[in-house]
Amino acid sequence: MLAGAWLPGLDGVQNLAVFVGAGLLLNLTPGADVALIAARSAGQGVRAGVAAALGVGAGCGLHALAAALGLSALVAGSPWAFAALRWAGAAYLVWLGWGMLRARVTPRMASEPASPTGAPSSFGRVFLQGFWTNALNPKVVMFFLAFVPQFVRADAPHAAWSFALLGLIFSLNGTLVNLGFAVVLAALRQRLGTGGRWGIWLGRGTGAVLVALGLKLALGDRG
Repeated sequence: MLAGAWLPGLDGVQNLAVFVGAGLLLNLTPGADVALIAARSAGQGVRAGVAAALGVGAGCGLHALAAALGLSALVAGSPWAFAALRWAGAAYLVWLGWGMLRARVTPRMASEPASPTGAPSSFGRVFLQGFWTNALNPKVVMFFLAFVPQFVRADAPHAAWSFALLGLIFSLNGTLVNLGFAVVLAALRQRLGTGGRWGIWLGRGTGAVLVALGLKLALGDRG
């Protein structure tokens, strides 16, 4: 009870260390989020990588909140809502990836973040790319519904708070992992002295990956 007094929901959590460890392993699994962060970090530098990582973290936080409030269960339980989310996510990945594939080399692209069309973009634009890449991913919805409940006690006095707390922990840990990933890749970019042409080809490779992931999401099933 003392734990729950200073941190709501903690008294309803079980096997927290296992949850954190498993969550970190899952955060290291390659996917659209990691591909975007890698492209922005290695292609445009640490500022762009950090923006993408924070955007992904914000999207994950939104999923955690939706799951805690029961909204994710409603989406997952509705074939129409889930299909709409899946198609929106697929369309965004294909659009973002196609923009990277079409980007052209310009002198400024060696040091500035780029928008999906190849033009220099702001921190906020790259942040939103990371946010929507994660927020529109229906697999994250299913992850929160299948994984997180295993670590909430059946007799939890405030199950919603426990769920929200675990979601927050997962989102924060994932953001830290992604930030570290962004910093390492940006440092590697600086050490190798990468130029605009190298960065644009990296972006095109990432674009192809995102298009493939978008098509797979659109043509796949709920699993």
